[in-house]
Amino acid sequence: MSEIQSVDLDVPTDPEPSVASSDDAGWGELLAPGLRAPLAMVSLGIGLHAFNAFLAATALPFAVSELGGAQWLPWSSTLYLTGSIVAGASTAGFKARFGMRLALVLATLVFLLGSTMAGLAGTMGGVIFGRLLQGLSEGAVLALCYMLISTFFPQRLMARVFGIEAAVWAVSAFGGPVLAGLVTEAISWRAAFLINIPAGLVFLLLAVLTLGSGQENGDLGAGAGSVPAGRLTLLIFGLVMLLATNLTTLDLARHTMIGLAFVAFLLFATVDRQSLQPILPSGAFSITSPVGLGLWLVLLMPLCQAASGVYLVYALKHVWNMGPLTASAIGALTAVSWSLVAVTSAHVSTASARKWLIMTGVLMETCGLGGIALAISHGSLPGLMLALVMTGAAFGLAWAAINQMVLVASSDEDRDRSSALLPTLQSFGYGMGAALAGLVANQAGFSSTASSDVIGKAVASSFLFGFAVMLVAVVIAFGLMRRLRALQ
Repeated sequence: MSEIQSVDLDVPTDPEPSVASSDDAGWGELLAPGLRAPLAMVSLGIGLHAFNAFLAATALPFAVSELGGAQWLPWSSTLYLTGSIVAGASTAGFKARFGMRLALVLATLVFLLGSTMAGLAGTMGGVIFGRLLQGLSEGAVLALCYMLISTFFPQRLMARVFGIEAAVWAVSAFGGPVLAGLVTEAISWRAAFLINIPAGLVFLLLAVLTLGSGQENGDLGAGAGSVPAGRLTLLIFGLVMLLATNLTTLDLARHTMIGLAFVAFLLFATVDRQSLQPILPSGAFSITSPVGLGLWLVLLMPLCQAASGVYLVYALKHVWNMGPLTASAIGALTAVSWSLVAVTSAHVSTASARKWLIMTGVLMETCGLGGIALAISHGSLPGLMLALVMTGAAFGLAWAAINQMVLVASSDEDRDRSSALLPTLQSFGYGMGAALAGLVANQAGFSSTASSDVIGKAVASSFLFGFAVMLVAVVIAFGLMRRLRALQ
């Protein structure tokens, strides 16, 4: 395709460009004729996923009120996340067989079908099946959007693209709940699902127009794009076991499920490493390569921070007696801080500066999570707000730099796999972190009937667990710095 230019993203071994020449790569370059449409398409694809998360979270309780089936409500998020992770893990092979354009078209059509089924469902089962289709499609769309970033945008612009995507998430964090509340209250919970359809159609049109005929056909060589059914079965089993830990109150069952999940993940990685058509890039999770160390950080940073999405608003409500509006606003501090810092740090263009962004971000998240645990256990709201801002700033500093480093360090053969794995691994980290945070909080006495003091201590324990695991991430980050220095 003439619009898509080949981009050299090999690991830079030549001397770094000067800061002055790097700064010449301004924000205006993203609006160049060949980049405007791809930027809009990538932003809309990520925005669809981000807004839909808030739309569904608001609509589902009202769907239960009308359709019943409250006992199945947890499976809505469980199956959605499972579908998203499995689809993301399969996307590189999917794109290899069908090409970028057809893969995006098919994924978007599944998203439209899932949104329609959820919005028109007559039973809670129909809503859950629609959410499963949404998860499958959004996981693929997110992975494909990350592939497009490395395809369309030169290395010097990647940090700015990731900064814009962080801004999309921040807008979604504020605008999503507002839009969901307005639509649900003014029309119906069904409208919160059906509103995805016009946005999905716009994305579909952009995909068709932006990706020309040269992107229709993928690599149909031997084995390309084949479905790794055995490995995906292991991955699905592990995910369901892990995510289902929050659906039982029996400690023995929880520990057994987590153990089975980790065994399944280990088998998946072992079998995939020996496959001729792997899902994971070469060197994935190796402690001797930049790609492997970077992927560990992509997993551990959201894993350690996942307790915020599970317990933060609950703690604000029960420990500080806040209403939903105030609690949601404070809960959004992390997303806003992430976005503002990401846009600012996108000006950093040299490899040496990005290394310091990664190291500083990992250390800041560690301090932020420790601060959240202390603030909740001592009932300090100002301390909590400061720690939330610090945690968001940590992601704003490090996240784009880590993603860019992994893409740049990946070989041409592995770049699609790495691109697809980045958002998938992030979702996996949040899912695993939520399950582990729930296990820690329940062990500390968390329950719907617990007193505010017990709730505070239990939620603080879940953040303290994240702090402890981040100490491992700090060691990994130091190892990554050493490996990157050795390659220069």
